Amino acid sequence: MSSSSAPSPYQKRSRTGARSAAVTAVITAALAAGLLAVPQTASAAEIRIHDIQGTTRLSPLAGKTVTDVPGVVTAVRAFGSARGFWVQDPRPDRDPATSEAIFVFTGSSTPKVAVGDAVEVSGTVTEYYPGGEDAGLQSVTELTRATWTVRASGQPLPAAFRLTDATVPTRYAPETADGSSVEGLRLQPHRYALDRYEALEGMRVVVHNAPVVGATSTHNELWVTAEPYRGRTARGGVLYDSYRHQNPGRVKVASLIPFAQRPFPVANVNDRLAGATAGPLDYDQFGGYEIQATELGTLVDGGLRPERTRPQHDRELAVATYNVENLSPKTPQAKFDRLAGALVHNLASPDVVALEEVQDDNGPTNDSVVTADATLRQLTEAIKQAGGPAYAWRQIDPVDDQDGGQPGGNIRNAFLYNPERVSFTDTPGGDATTPVRVLNRGGQPTLSASPGRIDPANEAWRASRKPLVGEFVFRGKPVFVVANHFNSKGGDQGLDSRFQPPRRSSEVQRIAQAKAVNAFVKDVVAIKPRASVVVAGDLNDFAFSPALDALTDGGVLTDLVQHLPKRERYGYVYNGNSQVLDHILTSKGLRRAEYDVVHINAEFADQASDHDPQVVRIRP
Repeated sequence: MSSSSAPSPYQKRSRTGARSAAVTAVITAALAAGLLAVPQTASAAEIRIHDIQGTTRLSPLAGKTVTDVPGVVTAVRAFGSARGFWVQDPRPDRDPATSEAIFVFTGSSTPKVAVGDAVEVSGTVTEYYPGGEDAGLQSVTELTRATWTVRASGQPLPAAFRLTDATVPTRYAPETADGSSVEGLRLQPHRYALDRYEALEGMRVVVHNAPVVGATSTHNELWVTAEPYRGRTARGGVLYDSYRHQNPGRVKVASLIPFAQRPFPVANVNDRLAGATAGPLDYDQFGGYEIQATELGTLVDGGLRPERTRPQHDRELAVATYNVENLSPKTPQAKFDRLAGALVHNLASPDVVALEEVQDDNGPTNDSVVTADATLRQLTEAIKQAGGPAYAWRQIDPVDDQDGGQPGGNIRNAFLYNPERVSFTDTPGGDATTPVRVLNRGGQPTLSASPGRIDPANEAWRASRKPLVGEFVFRGKPVFVVANHFNSKGGDQGLDSRFQPPRRSSEVQRIAQAKAVNAFVKDVVAIKPRASVVVAGDLNDFAFSPALDALTDGGVLTDLVQHLPKRERYGYVYNGNSQVLDHILTSKGLRRAEYDVVHINAEFADQASDHDPQVVRIRP
């Protein structure tokens, strides 16, 4: 798995933390910095919700106390540490840039209001930044320290704004020349999708017959698209294929309906929520704009099923890559069995498997243990039980706590290989800190150590997994395989950031890592231009990224995902975007390569890993 200070993409997440404390901290810091005025009272005769929301992302009344603001309660959040209710003005103004609704935050106290109550609310106008202001996300305008009076009950709710491909602009966000904040810009909801959503903040919205583009998570959330005919993948998702194609119709769906009354739908990509899914439009730390559903469409099965690739022929060497997501002996046996079954049945027992996120023998226990034989033994035994080959393995133990990942886990790259089909050339000398070198023996490249690690002292690998390289022999011909797990996107600003275009700070390290691997491959092909080299793994970046440009520099490697039909170029789903993070690349010496992303995880609510594995069949 691969998103630090920002709720960055591809980072494992938790929902701990007291939101009320975060709100207080934001207010206190802003007051101290002079960014907010000391609370003042604004006359109720002058103030309605659209006056509070204003025409930019920040309220013109931030820090002020407003009194007796009228509206109708449209939804209540009666659980968690961020309880409260949404109130919407049934008498909107004519400015599409001003939201007509607002969230009234009550902390851990359940508000004594009901949907349909006509209320007058007083409180302090507050800008709340999910994840903290430094996370770089949008803020949510709220009323805090609130009091209210119920004037009537059973009132009709304002009509929900319908999200469609006609109402959500194709352009995603306004941009600044230097990537600075867009908070001060007037909202243009007819021009930018993020402005449209911000101008609807807190208001009732609805999507009809919404296609699911991100499967239900363990947090009971899923992603749909309001644009059913734009950018779809071959299997029903939406494809993220460039930095400028963010798929603006994506919106997350959570639920305010009590679970006992309506369990949250367990949906896969290509399923559909038939009918209406409606509720106030909220914004959170883990994905941005979301519908807090008070009405959920009926789940319709889209028929998506896990894929199976074909077996390799006798003269084909099958090399696969699979991120097994923090695998250790502390992982439930059921996960080992699922991974094993997938390797045997869905991937047709590849000859070589480059594994990522193999943890040490006691997993996240943070001690001096760095060995992983128990982890790999348990996996290979499960593979045999599933009817697969008796895989051998090769790996190098890292220096304790130096390769990033889950604290104490000491994740590393490892090779499995089937000794009945391919042999491994063992050359002593490889360890955690000794760099592997490419040697010239009679015009043939060979390794100073096999397995070995590429340039492990390079600052590019600080707190990151070092590439593992091994020399294999298939039908008498040497094949060099490099297993990789580049650094995560932790710290990057999200697509929905208030800074546009968002900064990708983690990219700098991945580019340096890519250059190191590229230099190694160039050393191999400098000796033998037609040498067989496979570079595989979780590179944590896109086919169109600068990191992949650096990795393929000089034409020494071909990124095989680029040879797939465009609608099939993905193997990971994040915030409803189907994208590619894992790659297999081949050298010029491997002209005949058949490549397949085997979709078994990323599109499904029930996952053995959050990544789809990949396989290439080559003829060295």
